[in-house]
Amino acid sequence: MRGTKGAVPPPADQDTRERLLTEAAQLFASRGLARVTVRDICRAAHANVAAINYHFHGKRGLYEAVVQSAIDSMQTTTATIIEAGQGQPPEQRLTTFIAIFLQRVTVPDNWIHQLMVRELNEPTPALDLVVRQVMEPRMTYLGGVIAELLGCRPDDPRVRRSVTSVQLQCLAAIDRRLPLHSVPTTPAAIADLADHIARFSIGGITGLRAPAPRRSPTRPGTRRAPRARPARRPLRP
Repeated sequence: MRGTKGAVPPPADQDTRERLLTEAAQLFASRGLARVTVRDICRAAHANVAAINYHFHGKRGLYEAVVQSAIDSMQTTTATIIEAGQGQPPEQRLTTFIAIFLQRVTVPDNWIHQLMVRELNEPTPALDLVVRQVMEPRMTYLGGVIAELLGCRPDDPRVRRSVTSVQLQCLAAIDRRLPLHSVPTTPAAIADLADHIARFSIGGITGLRAPAPRRSPTRPGTRRAPRARPARRPLRP
């Protein structure tokens, strides 16, 4: 990510920079990078059109600064999840992971979640940074918890599939495009949803502990029936 280096800008400049970041975050999240213009941002931030070049070296630099701000916030969420789960059994750590994640993403007007969804649907080069700095560490932690529940190594294929299942349940539960439910907004409703996803997930994960028995082609003590040979064609004279 690029940033503005050098001396600390005077308060007036710093205030302009923060307004640009704030307004750009909302606009980028709601419309996407390509559909937001420099004039749109400056108009919303009550700033001169040259301010973006001055502070961020252009719209791309401003977008990178917005994404970095989102990454910093998401890393704080991951740290909170890990800290809250310290010393707890894996069942409680999984429940804590789900509860904190849902609490953060269901905050009204959550531009960070909106921006990340847009990045997944309309990826820019910034997505690689989000994956490396946020998604991979968070999924590695979740995979470790699930591996404990399964009693297996973190690289077991069941772990990866279970991580995907848990994450998709959380994302589907807060997707306002789905008509089957309403997104929870109160702390009690969010807690109930987190508890449901955790119980459902723990039940499914623990059900995967024993490997599925291999299907034997024959029962013990029985012989395979010999394969029928194809009939020979009679020789022509």
